[in-house]
Amino acid sequence: MKRRDFVKTAGLGAVAGAASVGAPYVHAQSPRVRWRMATSWPTSLDTIFGGAEHIAERVKELTGGRFDIRPYAGGELVGGLQVLDAVQAGTVQAGHTASYYYVGKNPALAIDTTIPFGFTARMQNAWMYQAGGIELMNDEVFSDFNIYAYPAGNTTCQMGGWFRREVPDLASLKGLKMRIPGFGGKVMDSLGVNVQTLAAAEIFPALERGVIDATEWVGPYDDEKLGFYQAAEYYYAPSWWEPSAQLSVYFNRDEFDKLPKDYQNALRVAAAESNQLMISRYDTRNPAALKRLLDKGVKLRTYSDEIMAAAQKNAFEMYEDLASENETWAKVYRQWKEFRDSQYAWYGVAEHSYTSFAVPQMDVSALIGTGE
Repeated sequence: MKRRDFVKTAGLGAVAGAASVGAPYVHAQSPRVRWRMATSWPTSLDTIFGGAEHIAERVKELTGGRFDIRPYAGGELVGGLQVLDAVQAGTVQAGHTASYYYVGKNPALAIDTTIPFGFTARMQNAWMYQAGGIELMNDEVFSDFNIYAYPAGNTTCQMGGWFRREVPDLASLKGLKMRIPGFGGKVMDSLGVNVQTLAAAEIFPALERGVIDATEWVGPYDDEKLGFYQAAEYYYAPSWWEPSAQLSVYFNRDEFDKLPKDYQNALRVAAAESNQLMISRYDTRNPAALKRLLDKGVKLRTYSDEIMAAAQKNAFEMYEDLASENETWAKVYRQWKEFRDSQYAWYGVAEHSYTSFAVPQMDVSALIGTGE
């Protein structure tokens, strides 16, 4: 199968088609197929691991039970940060992960998930589904790993992390030991933070023992489940490094190309559904979780303008430096940046002018506090 065929036929239209048909993509000659899916997540995170489960459930449903995929938690088959390697090698046929975990292999992988001061979840979907992002990433990046990648979840704008002490200014970041992956970690490093990358299950013990001073994960609902409030009392907003974070499903190309087209379509449909479902789950569950955390004594803080401005400056300097020395990064980043600029301009006309009026009218200051 040609790479362009994979992405041109994939999209949200497939979801609408599946819903209207309401019947499995099968016929009498459909084969029985069993796949394994490695993930980067513990099963306790029903939002993120639930994204992998939804893909498996929907594929089985759409194929009349003939295509069975079993998702495994991080560490069951391979380590949570080894999903790309496992799918590339064919150890497993599929994986559910965040591509920015693997920037050491190719920095452009980060753009598949998010980079600092990048897209919101809606912008990410627009780029992926309508502006050629899926095709660009598969042709220019994932082809080197024998993988097809597809959007399969998004956390929306994340929180800015848990800290054992306050970080009011740039000076307070110096020497801080923080778990933060991807380009967010690279920017934090440029600000003097001692950056570490840990899989989900490893974070709380490290924070509790003081091996790290701070960590970021996703947002209130997941962070509460992981218990970070028991080891760090300061909760910062916003996650300037993750204004959204796309999770992706990986398919080994050799295994995917063996499948009947009906099964390939089922995989695409299930991934697109999972992507939208995860967004709605987070938007529904985070508000109540934040209130519960505040009721437990968590102290909510916002990053200072000094930190935000320095982070933004360093991020875009880093992107431009990479573009001058890495051809793949340059090709993906230039297209991404052009779309980002147009999206930000449009957002400023409608969305921002609305929220800048409406949101301050709500009593958010009572929740966020002023840092006392």
